[in-house]
Amino acid sequence: MKKTTLHDVMNQRKPLSHIVFILFSLIVAVWYVLSGRDDSNAVTFISLFFLLSLQLEVFIFFGNLLFASFNFERSPGVVTRMVIIRFTLFIAICLTASFVLYMLTEYSNALIKGKDLSEVFPAFWENTSSDWFKSTLTGLSFGAVIFIVILWQAALHREQKLKEENLIFLNETLKNQVNPHFLFNSLNTLSSLIATSPDTAEQFIQKLSSIYRYILENSRKDRILLTEELEFIDNYFGLFRIRDEGKIFLVIDAADADKYSILPVSLQILVENAIKHNMATRENPLTISIFTMDNNVVVENNLQTMATSIKSTRIGLKNLGERVRIITGRDLVIEETPTRFIAKLPLLT
Repeated sequence: MKKTTLHDVMNQRKPLSHIVFILFSLIVAVWYVLSGRDDSNAVTFISLFFLLSLQLEVFIFFGNLLFASFNFERSPGVVTRMVIIRFTLFIAICLTASFVLYMLTEYSNALIKGKDLSEVFPAFWENTSSDWFKSTLTGLSFGAVIFIVILWQAALHREQKLKEENLIFLNETLKNQVNPHFLFNSLNTLSSLIATSPDTAEQFIQKLSSIYRYILENSRKDRILLTEELEFIDNYFGLFRIRDEGKIFLVIDAADADKYSILPVSLQILVENAIKHNMATRENPLTISIFTMDNNVVVENNLQTMATSIKSTRIGLKNLGERVRIITGRDLVIEETPTRFIAKLPLLT
C-alpha cells in the first residue's frame, strides 16, 4: 500500500487534499465554539468553518502556483533570490485574498444577525484587525515553509531517481557497446584492415579506444558540451564509415554547438538506433543528419526499413527519454513519417 505523503495532501488534484482541508477546518471550528469564546453559536461555527476551508483552498492553490515548478538546479544566489521573491509574493497575495474572504464572512454574519452593515469595517479595523493580521501572517509563513520543505524533498527524490537512471543508462550503454555483435563486427573489420591497410587499422583502433574512454568517463555526468558529444559521435560513426564505406553518411551542421550542453552519450543512442533499424547499401545509402534547431539537437535519417525487422525492446530510447525528462524538464520528441525518422533532443544552455 502506497504511503500518503505531505505532497499528496498539498496536491489539490487529489480528493484527499480537499478532505483533509475540510476535516481540519471542521476540527478548528468545533474547538473554537466549544471554547466558549465571544458569542459563539451555530452562525459563528458555520461561518468559521467555511472561512477556514476557503482560505486553505486559496492558500494551497497559490502555494502550488508559486512553488510547484521551482527549479533548484540554478546557482545558490539565484535560488535564494527566487525563494525570497516568491515567498513575499505568496504572503502578499494570500493576505489580500484572506482579507477579502474574512470581510465577506463578517458582512454575511452581520446581515444574518440583522446588524448595521456600515459598522462592520470600522469594527474590524478597531477591534480585530491586529489579531487577524498576526494570526493570518503566522499561518501563511508556516504554510510557505511547508511548501519549501516539500520542494526540498522533491529535489532530493529527483536527485536519487537521477542517480538510479544514470546507473541503468550506464549499464545499458556499456552492454550495447560490448555486446558480441558489436565486438564481432569491430574485430572482424580490424582483422581485415590489419592485413590490407595498417594505417587505417591504427585509426580504427584509436577511434574504438576513444569511444570506450568517452563512455566510461562521461556516462555518469548530467551534461557535457555539445561540441564534445559531436566529436565523440564522429569517432563512433568513424567505425561504421570505415566498415561500410559508401553505405552510411553522417552530416553534422551545428555551428553554434559551443553554446550548448547535452546529456552524454545521448546522440550515440539515436545514431545507433538509426543504423540498427535501417538498410544501407551503396545504391540506397543511409544518411543521418544532426543539426540544432529551436533549442533542440535534431537527429534525422531517411527511413529504409529492413525486410526482416530486428527485434528491439526500445529500452535505450525509453531510458534516454526518462533521463531527458528528469534533467531538462522537457521530453525527447520522436516523429516518424513514411520516409523520415526524426528525434528531437532538448539542449541545455
